Amino acid sequence: MDQKLKRYTSADALLEALQETGISYLFSNLGSDHPAVIEGLAKAKALNRPLPKVIICPHEYVALSAAIGHYIASGEAQGVFVHTDVGTQNLGGSLHNAARSRVPVFIFSGETPSTMEGELPGSRNSHINYLQNVYDQRGIVREYVKWEYDIRTGKNVKQLVYRAMQLANSEPKGPVYLTGAREVLEEEVTPIQDMSDKWKPLEKLPLSNEGVEQIVTALANAENPILITSSLGRNTESVDLLVQFCEKLAIPVVEANAAYMNFPTEHPLHLGFDGGELLDKADVVLVIDSDVPWVPTLNQPREKSKVFYIDPDPIKKDIPLAYVPAEALFQADSFQALVQLNEYANQTNLNNSRKQERFERIRHLHIEQRKSWKRLDVPPADGVITPDWVAACLNRVIDEETIILNETITNAMAVSRQIPRSKPGTMFGNGGSSLGWNGGAAIGAKLAKPDKTVVSLTGDGSYLFSVPASVHWMSRRYQAPFLTVIFNNQGWNATKNNTLKIYPDGIANRDDQFFVNFHQPADLAKVAEAAGGALALTVSDPEKLEGALRKGLEAVQAGRTAVIDVKIAQISYQRD
Repeated sequence: MDQKLKRYTSADALLEALQETGISYLFSNLGSDHPAVIEGLAKAKALNRPLPKVIICPHEYVALSAAIGHYIASGEAQGVFVHTDVGTQNLGGSLHNAARSRVPVFIFSGETPSTMEGELPGSRNSHINYLQNVYDQRGIVREYVKWEYDIRTGKNVKQLVYRAMQLANSEPKGPVYLTGAREVLEEEVTPIQDMSDKWKPLEKLPLSNEGVEQIVTALANAENPILITSSLGRNTESVDLLVQFCEKLAIPVVEANAAYMNFPTEHPLHLGFDGGELLDKADVVLVIDSDVPWVPTLNQPREKSKVFYIDPDPIKKDIPLAYVPAEALFQADSFQALVQLNEYANQTNLNNSRKQERFERIRHLHIEQRKSWKRLDVPPADGVITPDWVAACLNRVIDEETIILNETITNAMAVSRQIPRSKPGTMFGNGGSSLGWNGGAAIGAKLAKPDKTVVSLTGDGSYLFSVPASVHWMSRRYQAPFLTVIFNNQGWNATKNNTLKIYPDGIANRDDQFFVNFHQPADLAKVAEAAGGALALTVSDPEKLEGALRKGLEAVQAGRTAVIDVKIAQISYQRD
């Protein structure tokens, strides 16, 4: 055997440990810090040793977004490899998204070599090795990761990977970050056996017995209870348990800023995506897995309402200022909690007449709410496509198995109204607030679920933030076709809306001076065509929209990504 194939280094151990911990993909943007990693990958291929598959990512933001997309679709953590300080910085807001979405990701970055004159293998041999030498590279990510560390010897590199993944997969889950200089990655070490099964994450916490009794009793005796959730559906098995529980007690459900499909939207107990008057009238509120169940300056429960809060991190320990005025806060896993709540409810003597009256009242509200939504599903009389019309047309051409990624921001409510979902794991939103998640996430979701149709919904601003050239290059390279539909209002409507909330009668509104519009529009779909051979269509006629969407889906089913740029009402006409 070639002696080069026998050499076993820290980098080999690192890659082997990632395989052992169940990582399937390394979304990678490699650089001068990764020669030992690249050699390790090449050796494994030559020796036919299994390792995670490398996905080349021309931009780091897309790499981490893809890892997030894979996790939300599969429930399995993935890896991201980036280049020193500069690649770490290019992760940008996607790291915020991973942290706020509680997505476990293993992020590895090399560090610049620590020696200058050839003292050790891997020593500096380029001018950039000097420029990329910073005092605290890990400080770039420290605010957003659960754990960060530096490889100091290759002898325990597997233990570092096991430790990282143990923490990443323990609730509340999140990203972890490991670094290593070239010299330590080149260190020759002795192979050690797989010990990953000894580094298990924490067992998920149940509710206390007292908490179970307190919650069920309060809900059963309430006049106007309400349940609010945002991400309970991250465990798809929790959705059916939630349905069972709400049916037992006749509790209406509101999905606030939903990042997952949490409750069947056509169920008579589903009352939309905004608490509104329901929250104002509620006497008991149960919040499960929701970081921001309401915004107090807009609406909130009455002062005498009883609020119960179940979440892996109910006090939001990583957010400096956060508060939900609750009767009780429970750090617990929602699936475990719902099993307990259902068991206790089954043993409780409920007032069936009160429950039936409440169910009928909620069912009537549900029907009236859907009627109001249906009135928006009409061709626009003025010929300008509306967000509801886009979503309604799309709903007519997809099936219930289609995976939807919704990053339409100010048009997200239209998507929620017009695209009902009944199957868990078929609707996802960005759990963070860094825009551009949709493109990379669609690639990750498609790699996780290759047999599913994936549709990415985005605004024009979020499309540009997503680094579309990199996204669509990757889509073609790795045969991960998906459909993108752009809700193109030619600007950043969220910024305009926030200005209007503070200055409804301000000069900006009077003079249309919001500094948010793209008055020199780009051919957004053509970007994807040039970078990834995508089918590129632009639509401004409401009557032609459904046909264009069908063409896009036909292309995707034939293995070609498609982008449909849909022109909706322009938000600003500022020209300077």
